[in-house]
Amino acid sequence: MSKSYYIGIDIGGTKILTALADNNGKILNKVKTATQADKGQKFIISNILNSIGDVKKSSSVKKADIKKIGVAVPGPLDFENGLIIKNSNLAWSKVPLVDILESHTKKPVVLENDANAAALAEKYFGAGRDSDNIIYITISTGIGGGIIIDGQIFHGGKGNAGEIGHMTLIPDSDYQCGCGNYGCFEAVASGTAIARRGKKVVKQKRKSLIINYSKGNPELVDAQLVAEAAREGDQEALQIYSLTGRLLGIGIANVVNLFDPEIIVLGGGVMNAEKLFIKDLKESLRQRALDYNLKKLELKKSELGKNAGVVGAIAVSMGDDLYRLT
Repeated sequence: MSKSYYIGIDIGGTKILTALADNNGKILNKVKTATQADKGQKFIISNILNSIGDVKKSSSVKKADIKKIGVAVPGPLDFENGLIIKNSNLAWSKVPLVDILESHTKKPVVLENDANAAALAEKYFGAGRDSDNIIYITISTGIGGGIIIDGQIFHGGKGNAGEIGHMTLIPDSDYQCGCGNYGCFEAVASGTAIARRGKKVVKQKRKSLIINYSKGNPELVDAQLVAEAAREGDQEALQIYSLTGRLLGIGIANVVNLFDPEIIVLGGGVMNAEKLFIKDLKESLRQRALDYNLKKLELKKSELGKNAGVVGAIAVSMGDDLYRLT
């Protein structure tokens, strides 16, 4: 009997990460391709298909032994019809990605929200292995979430549950979110929010290393630059990260009070600077989460890091084979 293999694809605004795995979830090969989103839908899909070809080409796995393809992509999604309803990073609207990929590959394709996929990956292959009830939160350019209840993704009534980043945290904030609302968790506590506060320091010409590092150009300020200044003891930068930690703690406390998870896994690029804000985050979380929900809660950093999305896409494609591993 031939062994089954799976392909996982993590589609982002700048890169496409594609991996081939066996039925134990072990990655055998991985390729990274530029998304080139500015060149339009047909070009992006061509890059996705080329990445599938490349990941197969450099392995000895036969096409006939590839059982399924999983795709992780930001939502909102229409799972029933295999549609990407809207993706601002790709400038896509109502794209029937499942039909397109299935017609070219002749393989079944499963579509999943990238944060949901990452949550599933952490549950079966990462920091959430010992729990069936976890929340995965990615803190990056935006803030996303995936909810695992009783070992499975919680999709909600229409398939788009877990949009943690769009909880309103500060209703009178002047920070507008990409969704159009003001004061969303994502708008005030993400990497984008950190950069926005750093840009303000430059524009207001406050005494800060942020100005030195950006050469006085606010357009050069990002979360990483602010982190570099904070690590050098810059007070403005330290205050930005301290505020970010407090706001993250508030948002996470809301999630803890609502879902009572066993584990919360934190991922995303902002976690590379966790030492600058984790103390404030934990203190804020303790102040606002219900005591009995905190008693057995574990707060963990993602073990899969940048690979969470593609491992999640593989996990989604594995289906019953995934549950066999537990």
